[in-house]
Amino acid sequence: MGFRSGRTALAVALWTATTVTALVALAIALPSTATAQPTRSLQAPAPVWAPRESAAVHPGVRTVTQGGGSCTSNFVFRDGTGAVYLGQAAHCAGTGQETEINGCTSSTMPEGTLVTVQGDGGRSFTGPMVYSSWVNMQRRGETDPDTCAYNDFALVRLPADAAGATNPTVPFFGGPTGVSTGGLPAGAQTFTYGNSELRGGAATLSPKAGVSAGDVGGGWGHVVYTVSPGVPGDSGSAFLDSSGRGLGMLSTLNLAPLPVSNGVVDLAHVLAYANTYAGLGDLSMVDGTAPFTSTPPGVDPQDLAPPAGPPVSG
Repeated sequence: MGFRSGRTALAVALWTATTVTALVALAIALPSTATAQPTRSLQAPAPVWAPRESAAVHPGVRTVTQGGGSCTSNFVFRDGTGAVYLGQAAHCAGTGQETEINGCTSSTMPEGTLVTVQGDGGRSFTGPMVYSSWVNMQRRGETDPDTCAYNDFALVRLPADAAGATNPTVPFFGGPTGVSTGGLPAGAQTFTYGNSELRGGAATLSPKAGVSAGDVGGGWGHVVYTVSPGVPGDSGSAFLDSSGRGLGMLSTLNLAPLPVSNGVVDLAHVLAYANTYAGLGDLSMVDGTAPFTSTPPGVDPQDLAPPAGPPVSG
């Protein structure tokens, strides 16, 4: 069973054994088929990004959706006209219960809803959520069970003044270095950066490494274990593969069948869907301005050591 990790009402419940025991009984079916489509190339010239060290907006800053919840942003995106977007999970605009995780039936705020991007240095920017996979699937009458279960992606268009204060590099690890299209087989390593308010600003808990327990939903999703799991507020966090490529973003905290694992939606799949139905032109993830490293300076490797976790097979 999984529930969305973007809103903080379950903060206390997450850490109580009683709630875990009660929720384990509610299983979610992991559906099975989907096909990713390649993304298309940009036509507009690339902007001059803000320096990584001083950028107010970057992957991992917090987003607050009006009528929805507080989440962590993932990657920076552009379209063919040069407009700049920040990615977040679609369920960050959800208005239903925490356990509503089917994007084809869950209630949500509409496209056009304003989202505040809480940047570094006390700088905040507000832009509209111009694309929501949940809104699009409901408008289209999507019925594919894998798509409904795992397509959890939204785009916030950054205003012009925010674009000039943005850098697309993932904190601590660097990258991304392109989009991963090969899935995340069991045992493969992954890296992520969360920004939940539940950590009270403890930045040392934000960067995490983990291992995959395998792909689900025909490649639409991945189940991962990190040294500490993603919690409410981490939703939407960027995940990188072992080469620093953009793999996906945090969607759920799972209590069954693999307790305290995280569900990660596949970036290639959700981006292909957006390119087909968003009506925003050619969307593409922006590579980071700094190279990827799995052992960033100043971070103790022990803090990033993947957990053993329960068996992934057998």
